[in-house]
Amino acid sequence: QVQVVESGGGSVQAGGSLRLSCAASGYSYRRKMGWFRQAPGKEREGVAAIWTSSGSTIYADSVKGRFTISQDNTKNTVYLQMNSLEAEDTGLYYCAADPAAGSWLDPAGFGYWGQGTQVTVSS
Repeated sequence: QVQVVESGGGSVQAGGSLRLSCAASGYSYRRKMGWFRQAPGKEREGVAAIWTSSGSTIYADSVKGRFTISQDNTKNTVYLQMNSLEAEDTGLYYCAADPAAGSWLDPAGFGYWGQGTQVTVSS
């Protein structure tokens, strides 16, 4: 059974940094891994994604230059390094996985989801 587990959320002041981790288990074939976030009253939105076999990445415009997605294939773990955090980055951050390419930042393109980890940025 595929499992996706996030960790690393917390509270930070604007301008600070956080690193989120996502451990995937239950399968080893190539897949895409993505980070999504959802603020209260808003739709879930894609933040960053990575194709694990090649390391290719994609980012939402709102986080380009501030967030970095990376992976450690030996640990089946994906990270999201978040720098220069802004109050608008506050939300519940989810990690997701799927074996199909495409729909990189579309929640509908991911079939396996974690429970989410809260990120709160105070201004």
